[in-house]
Amino acid sequence: MNLNEYQCKARETALYPNVGENPIYPTLGLTGEAGEVADKVKKVIRDRNGVFDQDAKDAIKLELGDVLWYVSQLSSELGFELENVAISNLEKLSSRSLRGKISGDGDIR
Repeated sequence: MNLNEYQCKARETALYPNVGENPIYPTLGLTGEAGEVADKVKKVIRDRNGVFDQDAKDAIKLELGDVLWYVSQLSSELGFELENVAISNLEKLSSRSLRGKISGDGDIR
């Protein structure tokens, strides 16, 4: 499955107010799910001495799926194909790498 196929299938499960004209809902969901990923990682550090066993990895994988779903929904709300978002990101990172600007601050570097 490619990213655009995922985006179409994920869109079929979108159930929130004003789907198709509501970028706020998936934005809030994205931040919440990213926080859940961070919380799972935090608990590995706290409760498992930093060891990512298979149970921890599986739990994080589920949350990463939720992050992907919300990224997909936000992309749809803004009229972006997920594959183009991914390509744009790789182009940006490649450009930064070629110019020695991977590290540092700021979106435009």
